[in-house]
Amino acid sequence: MLGRRSGLLLIAILLLSWEMTSRTGLVTSENWPPVSAILAGLVHETLYGDLVQVIGATLSRFALGYVIGICAGVIVGFTFALVPFVRRMFEPIIELLRPIPAPALVPPLVLFLGVDDLMKVTIIAVTAFFPVAINTMQGASGVEPIYLAVARTFRTGPTRVLMKIIMPGTLPYVLAGMRISLALALVVTVVSEMIAGASGVGYYLVLMQYAVRSADMYAAIFVIAALGFALNAAFLAAERRLIFWYAPVP
Repeated sequence: MLGRRSGLLLIAILLLSWEMTSRTGLVTSENWPPVSAILAGLVHETLYGDLVQVIGATLSRFALGYVIGICAGVIVGFTFALVPFVRRMFEPIIELLRPIPAPALVPPLVLFLGVDDLMKVTIIAVTAFFPVAINTMQGASGVEPIYLAVARTFRTGPTRVLMKIIMPGTLPYVLAGMRISLALALVVTVVSEMIAGASGVGYYLVLMQYAVRSADMYAAIFVIAALGFALNAAFLAAERRLIFWYAPVP
């Protein structure tokens, strides 16, 4: 608790320093507005502008792509772990594609899928897929052999072994991959909207930059930071409930 309070205090000090450097003229630039002006713009755009719709568009794309990506990742991860032949066949392709930065895939996807939501959802799903697939495969492959031996001793069926031993043992790994994918998917959502978007927080941020509305541009960045913080906090709360038996989450 003390560490969290110290972190929040540090953020407050940094924002206050930002405010003071702008108000006192220590930094004289139209592109360095005071934090109070940014927050005022944020409130105004939320109440009277399109910011709520902008955030909703981003979250809807993010949620759809994220769910598709983690579902595909879990299926592929379990398949690779439980069917070695399939893993040997497709693992080189996975390892070839995995290091490619997701933003680098946006241009070719634009050529094939256009600039509509289909392209954005696809790149988000691809981004979320790899961490979940790799973690699921490692988790399912690393189940304690003694548990499987005991199940064989009691002649437990394959389906029951999967549901009662392998899946619970893999769940912490799946959740770890999902948490990594959460941040990456949000980043890619915003980047895809910046590159080829007509709505969403990323598009709004670029639009404010072109309009030289610095306060509103920084407000969009604040929104992205707040979304990331809130999504991570919600995920950690859900994780504590789902794997309370495994280990406390820091």
